[in-house]
Amino acid sequence: MARPDFIIIGAMKCGTSTLAAQLGLQPGIFMTNPKEPNFFSNDAVFAQGQEWYETLFADAADGDIKGEASTHYTKLPTHPQTLARMSQMLQSPKLIYLIRDPVARAVSHYIHEWSMGVMSGDIDKAFAQHDALVDYSLYAMQIAPYVKQFGKANVLILSLERMKQAPPATLDQVCEFLGYDGTAQWREESAQVNASAERTRRFPMHKLIFDNPVATRLRRALIPQALRDRIKAARQMQERPELSAGLRASLEQRFAQDYDQLRQIFPERDDLRASYPFVTDDR
Repeated sequence: MARPDFIIIGAMKCGTSTLAAQLGLQPGIFMTNPKEPNFFSNDAVFAQGQEWYETLFADAADGDIKGEASTHYTKLPTHPQTLARMSQMLQSPKLIYLIRDPVARAVSHYIHEWSMGVMSGDIDKAFAQHDALVDYSLYAMQIAPYVKQFGKANVLILSLERMKQAPPATLDQVCEFLGYDGTAQWREESAQVNASAERTRRFPMHKLIFDNPVATRLRRALIPQALRDRIKAARQMQERPELSAGLRASLEQRFAQDYDQLRQIFPERDDLRASYPFVTDDR
């Protein structure tokens, strides 16, 4: 039966796509397409059944280390059935969890939801209305159930800060965790998603109008460049939104408490402190 040997389980906006892409470029490591099947988390996908899930790994060669990457797996309480479903099908998967500065992650999460048309308006109001912006940055809360279920030896926690600082070393660490016996090679991605592209608001029929090559040619032929530029600018978030001082202070206090819980789970991981620049030693 074709099932994953490892899963990148999150966190959202913490570099999971980059890591999954780099792993997929290594000979002997197979990553699913789509990258995020969200099988164990999303009810409609899970309803397609185990056989459907196993087809995602059917093209892996004999001996390949097989993986997928679904950030929905660490989105409590939005997807409460994820771990129960996973533990019923997988005995001891290797799990990789990436974190970053939780405040920065939450802001990036808001920008993503803004670009998708899910959230809008003042960022402070969005945080008051959408608990998920904070919940998905509570890394200890998200990862603790997996450690309890599968054991700490099967969970590797990494930081985006570390991956940016030392990409090859981070990839080597992951490959060692997975038992990969090849020589890992970090390769620069062919396409980077820049901040301005990420901050472009989408709307219904966006793909048909903007991601369709025929529509693109017609648009360029019929609409003057100056007008196209004005329309594009109107759809973009020109600057990264800033949290109010009060909200930032409140978030930092909440995330510092979660950091203390994370250190209780991983007391040997002093390096995780790099993701919490607001945590001081004199607390």
